[in-house]
Amino acid sequence: MPSRLRPILLSFALGAAAPLASALPISYYAALDGPAEAPPNASPGHGSAWVTIDTDVHSLAVHIVFADLLGTTTAAHIHGPTATAGSGTAGVITSLPTFAGFPLGVSSGIYDALFDLGLATSYNPAFVTALGGSITSAEAALADALAAGTSYLNIHSSLFPGGEIRGFLVQRIAEPGSLALLAVGAGLGVFRRRRTPRP
Repeated sequence: MPSRLRPILLSFALGAAAPLASALPISYYAALDGPAEAPPNASPGHGSAWVTIDTDVHSLAVHIVFADLLGTTTAAHIHGPTATAGSGTAGVITSLPTFAGFPLGVSSGIYDALFDLGLATSYNPAFVTALGGSITSAEAALADALAAGTSYLNIHSSLFPGGEIRGFLVQRIAEPGSLALLAVGAGLGVFRRRRTPRP
């Protein structure tokens, strides 16, 4: 490829990848258990939580699987932001007293829900109030807490009112922008190899 065309092709490719990267949802995962609670407990309860946020369409998908709790469920929600990533405690971000439709009064279960982050009912009213009453600010703060590793999901029970199992939500895949850049770089490398004359 002529050297004068490389910067043009790269600029075009990066420009095309940027909107794609911003439109992708971002997924987070947490392993839930008693030792991760604050204070830690010896519950045999365990679970997994997957949370996917898409700020372009203002949605939050929540999937939780849990089992073997000592108590029966009374609530589940996302807390944050904590002062540091992966530790500490914080107030509730999502709706109170629990996620809408979360199974209560059980020791094992599965939960799937999709929330509209443009609605006040998706949040703890105190969280929104602390951000000046702005739903837009609440969504941004939730996204920031997830990205920073300062949010956690926990399940409260009759025996552990403060929370029987919890886990900090961490991103499990590469940053979408990094994936787009990697794809562009790989494409340019293939194109260059094909154009390189063989001896």
